[in-house]
Amino acid sequence: MSAPNRKGGAGDFTEGILLFSILGLLAAVLGGAWVAAHWGSSLAGIAAPPLHPVELIAGLFKQEIPWPTQSTFIAAGIGAAVLIVGIGIVVLAVRSGSKKKRVDRAATHMAKGKALLPLTRKGALKTAKRLGVADSPGVPIGKAVISGQDLFGGWEDMHVDIWGPRTGKTTSRAIPAIVSAPGAVVVTSNKRDVADATREVRAEQGDVWVFDPQGVAGEQPTWWWNPLSYVTDENKAGNLAEHFATGTREPGSRIDPFFDGFGQQLLTSLLLAAACDDRPITQIHAWLTDPNEDEAVDILRRHGYAMNADALSSIMNYADKQRDGIYGTALGYVNCLTNQTVAPWVNPQGSSSRRREFNPEEFVRGKNTLYSLSKEGTGTAGPLVTALTVATVEAAEAYAVVSPGGRLPTPMVGVLDEAANVCRWKELPNQYSHYGSRGIVLMTILQSYAQGASVWGKDGMRKLWSASNIKVYGGGVAEPEFMTELSQFIGDYQYTGRTTSRSKTGRTTSVDPNRKERILEPDDLVSLERGRAIVFASGSRPVLIKTMPWMFGADAEKIKASIAAHDPEARTTPLASGNGAPPRNKWIQAAENDG
Repeated sequence: MSAPNRKGGAGDFTEGILLFSILGLLAAVLGGAWVAAHWGSSLAGIAAPPLHPVELIAGLFKQEIPWPTQSTFIAAGIGAAVLIVGIGIVVLAVRSGSKKKRVDRAATHMAKGKALLPLTRKGALKTAKRLGVADSPGVPIGKAVISGQDLFGGWEDMHVDIWGPRTGKTTSRAIPAIVSAPGAVVVTSNKRDVADATREVRAEQGDVWVFDPQGVAGEQPTWWWNPLSYVTDENKAGNLAEHFATGTREPGSRIDPFFDGFGQQLLTSLLLAAACDDRPITQIHAWLTDPNEDEAVDILRRHGYAMNADALSSIMNYADKQRDGIYGTALGYVNCLTNQTVAPWVNPQGSSSRRREFNPEEFVRGKNTLYSLSKEGTGTAGPLVTALTVATVEAAEAYAVVSPGGRLPTPMVGVLDEAANVCRWKELPNQYSHYGSRGIVLMTILQSYAQGASVWGKDGMRKLWSASNIKVYGGGVAEPEFMTELSQFIGDYQYTGRTTSRSKTGRTTSVDPNRKERILEPDDLVSLERGRAIVFASGSRPVLIKTMPWMFGADAEKIKASIAAHDPEARTTPLASGNGAPPRNKWIQAAENDG
């Protein structure tokens, strides 16, 4: 039987509080009577009663000891004070009991006390000071259930979060991480809520860029980014082609070794040619619609990429059926470029003189914020979101290399929300541990472990999970294999068991001081209550935390104002009062209830 299901399990403190409170109140009443009798007798000018409380009480009952009027007034005052204190204790106990979760019984068997020191504010600030970030402890995680201490991930820690749908990941993890970041921030998502809630807060630090090629937030293309600015050689061209290929395939779909392989090779050559000749990325689509067009071959030769030109020419000379299949595959990779709402975001055509161009190298040197939004499914701009995210992170890495200590002067935070849907960065598991040493703190948020495995494969997802220093499970997942593994990682607790048996000769009781049970069984993890999460931190046993939605943080009012300024629902909701306070939409109300 797991800790939450064991009757009388540790962590259920409400009954104990009430018991000791009753005993304390009884002692207060008797002590108050003693004080009233002695103090009142002194004020009345009569002989002092016996000092021993038993003699005093017995004498009062027998009416052998006088009880002056002054003692009555004093006793009434003491009684009123005791009553007020008693009511306060009862209210506190009731509130404490109502806020406790069934799973909280397990907290005493998990990490606590000194074991959590590196994650506490004090420990995190010590690490931050060593890394040159003295005024910011790290990325907020939540509060330890046992001690109530705030816990943080340090500026060398990488995060992987797995939260099922509607379990509070945005309010409790993504938004607090964004608003508390001391430097640049990169965010990916398939919804507008994160940007709405944080962009005004982040605007106080630096420039805010919202990349919204599919109109997720209704943002207008007042700026643009050239994906081909990332392509500085054939390797970068290959990386960009991989983003397009990975971002358009259905996760877990079968890859054709011939057509997918050569399709990606074809796209690589065309991207390189377009970059060399300063063409817009939309030129790629034009070339792919005409397999007989050899302009890209000539461009590659002129710029010294003879082998790439030969490879491209070879593909163009394949048999019609093979060639058409390869071109068709590559064309599918860049299908999003045909979307008229996408083109202005990646093409300077028309109003380029009035629109800023996004420069990743400049971005990472300030306290700026980039939100990259996209929808999944047909026509997704996910490949562009991935490409922009990777270009920015790699620019930060390049800046870190030439900075003192090989780290960014101020850490950059990347919140990759819905990473498996809109930011399928194939090389992410291989780069994860490396970025922490550069001061680039990434938080990859997934809806399930299987979702990550469908994008990066089982080995890739395991590598990503293992490379993260802070792993957070927020509930809402029903995967037997993953739940069993988490249960094993959380471990067992030891207790003394007693077994009683009866026979003809009488009753026998045996005691086993070394019994073990799972702290949390897989079914406990599946049904983990909202408002609780389990943190697996490097060098520490797992800890049960209380999640801390942004409404209870220092920036709550600023976030509410940001929502009111950008969220259509909030803008159209009448104010609840005439005091000018920002309205609370359904999202804010639901998040407050979770807290």
